[in-house]
Amino acid sequence: MAIYHLQIKIISRGKGRSAVAAAAYRAGEKIRNEYDGVEHDYTRKGGIVHTAILLPENAPPEYADRAVLWNAVERVEKAKNSQLAREIELALPVELTRGQNIFLVYEYVKHHFVRQGMCADITLHEAERGNPHAHVMLTMRPFNEDRSWGDKQKKVYHLDEQGNKIYDPVKRQYACNKIQTTDWHEQSRAEEWRQGWADYVNGVLEHNGHAARVDHRSFERQGLEQIPTIHLGAAAFQMERRGIRTERGDINREIEISNRRLREMAEQINELQGWLFEEMQNTQPPTFADVISGILSRQGQIVVNTAIANQILKFLKNKQIKDYAGLEKHLSNLMGKQSALAHQLSPVRKKYAEVTERINRYATYKERKAEYDKYITEYNAQKPWKRKTFEDDNRLLINDYEESKKYIGGLLNSKNQIPIRTWQKEKSDILAQLQKLGGEYESLKAEVSSVGKMRVQVYDILRKERQREQPQRSHGMEL
Repeated sequence: MAIYHLQIKIISRGKGRSAVAAAAYRAGEKIRNEYDGVEHDYTRKGGIVHTAILLPENAPPEYADRAVLWNAVERVEKAKNSQLAREIELALPVELTRGQNIFLVYEYVKHHFVRQGMCADITLHEAERGNPHAHVMLTMRPFNEDRSWGDKQKKVYHLDEQGNKIYDPVKRQYACNKIQTTDWHEQSRAEEWRQGWADYVNGVLEHNGHAARVDHRSFERQGLEQIPTIHLGAAAFQMERRGIRTERGDINREIEISNRRLREMAEQINELQGWLFEEMQNTQPPTFADVISGILSRQGQIVVNTAIANQILKFLKNKQIKDYAGLEKHLSNLMGKQSALAHQLSPVRKKYAEVTERINRYATYKERKAEYDKYITEYNAQKPWKRKTFEDDNRLLINDYEESKKYIGGLLNSKNQIPIRTWQKEKSDILAQLQKLGGEYESLKAEVSSVGKMRVQVYDILRKERQREQPQRSHGMEL
């Protein structure tokens, strides 16, 4: 399904980066950087499905050439810590075709960046397993009317009462402030760009008949209780792609299960709110206890399970729930507690996985060391001319031992020892904490489910009650 992702980055010479190198890499081209003489060749890079450069009104037409544009940027930025370009990284909806995504990116970039005076270098990438996304590199200087580069900022001098510049003897220069010539760096712009992308994505999705929608706001700002996943990292990501389960991947899978449960609870509360809105149209709604007590007093007059009604009545009285809003508040509180527990569980699970990994790696090290010691004995017993072959035959064992030895060597305590007993106690303590929090979580989960089912039962009882009363009201109107 469509996901929202927009990340804003700055390509800065002060961080050792080059606008030419970045442009060549994203477009899969070979470009020589005239600033430092380095040639950047990425012509073997795959997954590039579309590239383009869009120019504002005052930009020189030759800047439509990628090499010319970014070498011009490198020349005009003189400082060693210059900010060379701004990059916008966008996730593209998988529901759209490639042509539709190209149209989407063009329209968004033209409206929010090119019309404001920025040159935009667009590249669309699409990996073998999907994940379509776009990189948009943007220039950071405005253009003058004569098509030359403008200033990023200008000086505003401090003036005395006579309108003369004020000299600062300490700095040995006239006192002044520097102000930006554009508002491209303001935080409000970033928010505007983020919301704009969501609006354009949703507009194109709707135009092409797709029900999916995205939201630029964080889970918290949307009012959604969700647990953010952790960053996999390049190595773990590649292992997961090959079908190899990793510790971080397992943590993210557990988080996704928790988030799915939270979404299910959110759907339940939304459904409940709709029912409450309908029920609360009455000016003086009776309490749940009154309605159910009345039903129980007429056991033979309506088809209802009296055992269920008694159970509901007992629950309402124990929780002191007297009206519709009370039930909503109770269920909402339960969901909040379950969400808080889910947040607590995530780092505890991560710690447990880490200490378990250390203990398992130590066990592997001991096993490999015993095998390695045996190998060394046999190696020394070999004829000198046979040792190389014997070593090659045992290369896998040697590599495993050296890797596990290196890993364990980084975990030694201050006494240069493996603190295995400390790890085992830590694992035991964390397991106890996991069991406690997990038990509380499952208990709350069961309670939320029970209240949700009870809500359905209450609704069914009230629906039957309205059906019973409707004929009487109709008959009264006929009199």
